[in-house]
Order: sequence, then C-alpha cells, then structure tokens
Amino acid sequence: MPVSQVTQKVPFIQSIFHPSDFSATSELAFAHALAIALLRKCDLSILHAGRRTVGDWDQFPSVRKTLERWQVLDPGSPRSAVFEKLGVRIKKVSAQGNPVRASLEHIDKQKPDLVVLATRGRRGLPLWLKPSMAQSISRGTDAMTLFVPDGCRGIVSIDGVIHLRRILLPVDHQPNAQEALIRAVRVAEAFGDETVEVVTLHVNGGDFPRFERPVSQTCTWKESRAEGDVAAAILNAARADVDLIIMATEGRRSIIDALRGSVTDRVVRGAPCPVLAVPAK
Repeated sequence: MPVSQVTQKVPFIQSIFHPSDFSATSELAFAHALAIALLRKCDLSILHAGRRTVGDWDQFPSVRKTLERWQVLDPGSPRSAVFEKLGVRIKKVSAQGNPVRASLEHIDKQKPDLVVLATRGRRGLPLWLKPSMAQSISRGTDAMTLFVPDGCRGIVSIDGVIHLRRILLPVDHQPNAQEALIRAVRVAEAFGDETVEVVTLHVNGGDFPRFERPVSQTCTWKESRAEGDVAAAILNAARADVDLIIMATEGRRSIIDALRGSVTDRVVRGAPCPVLAVPAK
C-alpha cells in the first residue's frame, strides 16, 4: 500500500527525532521516520549524526526527492510544499562535536514523542552509541523508540510502500504492557490497510496477563505462550511473518541504558523487523 493511499489518521505521536549518519543503514530508518511524520502530519527533526560535512545535507537524506518518489509531491516541488501541501514540518540539525552528545542534547531539548534509530542488525545498537556515552541520555524522557535493523523487513520500504499485517506484543505482569497495547492498536490503525493481527505472547507459564483492549475494528487478537529463554522465545515467534515487535520497557529510564543487556536489547539485536520500545506509564 503506497503512503499516498493512506488516509486514516489516529492519535499516535506529534514529534519525531531521527539521528542519521547518512549511511545506507540509516536510509530505511529515515523512510520510517518520514512516513510516520507524513501520516501524522507532525514535526520531524533530523540530526546529522555522522562525521561528514554540512554540505552532505544536499545529497542524503533528501526529503523532497523521497516524497516525489513516493508520489506525494509533484516533481520539482519547492521546499515550502512539504509543509504547505503535506502539513509536515522538517527541521535539519547539524551536530557540532561528538554526534552522540549532540543527539542526547537534542532529545533533552526537543522531548520528542518518538525517536527513530537505525541499528546494525545482529551487531545491536548503532556503532556510534558507545556504552559510556549512552549512559548520559536524559533519564527524564518519555520517548518511545523505534529501532530499525539494517536489512530487516520494514513496515515502510525505501519506495514508500507500507506493509503491516502482524504485530508481536510480549506481555508479562512487569513491566506493565497496557501502554504498549494501546500503542499497538494505534499503530495498526495508522498503518494497516487491512486487518492487523496482534499476537500477545507470554513466556514461561503462570496466569496470562490481562489488559484492557481498546475497541478497534482494525485489530484481531491472538494469545500465545512459550517456554524457555525470554528473548529467544520472542525472536522465534517473530519469525512467523511478524512485521513489528512492540516491547514494554521500564518507564522513565534512559532509552539506551534501559535496553543494553536487557531482553529488549537482545531482541533488537536479532529482530527480523522493527522493534518499538514503549515506556510503561
């Protein structure tokens, strides 16, 4: 389903932050950030988080050329058309000095609803997010984080085609997954042009956690159980044509510090699709 054919809008996010190092790895994450901004008509800040010069902004990523390729802007459209026609505000920021520190400072200042990060697949988090630097991320952020692994089957393709049929939502009694469940429904209604199956997965027995499901004509629900290592069980379930994994995290903690070494980080490292980390309220 092309982005240009999506008409249904639901409350999801109002501001997005996406750091890019202008690599091919970042291109798919950029497509996700731009598509979400387009669907939600919200603000998108793109930070040059690489080592290249400011002049590279004219080459990659190109917002207007991408939107023209997606056929939501006419060829040769002026810069003003992105907001005047599409209602999307794009801000490009050039990092000064250390790109990680600049990213963290921008997150603290902007306080975005969503951070979109490219990851290097099985090598885990972006190479420029070194552990010592990641610890300095503002602990007061409520931002959700969308991790887009290199080479994964994304919700949004480079050509702007959206595909969302199945969401995997691991649930347990802690952390509380209610907010993650709400976000799953909102994502399904924003991106799904057909019925989206939300699979709630509970690992290692016990009572199946119960949550209040928002009323939605877009979602169908399936409960699933698994045994063994939690991260391995989630990744195994994700191989069944899952397009998005949504993970509840421990609320007001650093978006990276809370993930590194955790179940969520292990899932991000091995995921065949994007992973949305949702802080528990």
